[in-house]
Amino acid sequence: MLSTGLPQGAVPKLERPGPLRDRVYEALLELITTRALQPGQHLVESELAGHLGVSRQPVREALQRLNTEGWVDLRPAQGAFVHEPTEDEADQLLTVRTLLEAEAARLAAANAGSAGITALNELCAQGEKAVAADDVDGAVALNAAFHAKIMELAGNAVLAELAGQVDRRVRWYYTPVARQRGRQSWVEHRALIAAVADRDEQLATQLMREHTEHTRRSYHDRATS
Repeated sequence: MLSTGLPQGAVPKLERPGPLRDRVYEALLELITTRALQPGQHLVESELAGHLGVSRQPVREALQRLNTEGWVDLRPAQGAFVHEPTEDEADQLLTVRTLLEAEAARLAAANAGSAGITALNELCAQGEKAVAADDVDGAVALNAAFHAKIMELAGNAVLAELAGQVDRRVRWYYTPVARQRGRQSWVEHRALIAAVADRDEQLATQLMREHTEHTRRSYHDRATS
């Protein structure tokens, strides 16, 4: 176990080429999104630099950017800490997600062809396997891929751009409830696929709204479960 609390193998390799500060930013954001770096965890520049194999300067620049975007809190005389989201922050984000995803489901039902339906079924099968294997990280990644595919099938570039802006935060909030949602989440995905395949826009909208609402409630209930 690394001194910052990162699991062995959790540190991503920095991709090349590209500005180093951007690659460090992406690596740290991925660690935060997947909760390898936990909310409230102290982020020590020198340790992060050592783990990533870089100097402290690009780490400092990345932390400043993450602070601006709300992923990290920079506290005077204390240093950097992973942001701890409030219940209100989570509720607002997940509510917006419901609006975007429900419209995406409606448009997907109107526009998706057989290839798109096949892709959704394949992602769903992989997600079910991940749940059966208790692979939480895999299930979270596949859940994100499934919803991204729905967004792609919707065929609305502006909607997709807006969804992309909240995607990582959705993953951040979904990770702690992924095991709790478990198989039921993929049962709901199967029902959604059926509605999209039947070109039932109203049902697809309803099912997606209910699906995202279940996740929102699960997040708020996690502390008492």
